[in-house]
Amino acid sequence: MEMPNEIVRKKVYEGWASFVKSLEESVATLEKEIDFTSKMVNACTLEWCEATERAIDDISNSLFSISEPSWLSAEDSKKLKMLKRKVHDVYARYKAAADKR
Repeated sequence: MEMPNEIVRKKVYEGWASFVKSLEESVATLEKEIDFTSKMVNACTLEWCEATERAIDDISNSLFSISEPSWLSAEDSKKLKMLKRKVHDVYARYKAAADKR
């Protein structure tokens, strides 16, 4: 029989893992959009730049507000740190594309 703290930890971990996976997918989608748009001439419109910056802000706020649980595995901790680094890289690519306007 599972103890209550094990049940809670399992449920919290499942929710945490799902949330991080969704953030990873969102960052990957945004990265592809930025890479695609940066290759097009005049595609980086003011509207696109504002929408992209809002999306990056939303992802960053969500990602950097996650507290790292003490029971998090080293692998998951590394994944979270890599994702934070990737958001910085995506933002840098966005700024380079936006500066082309």
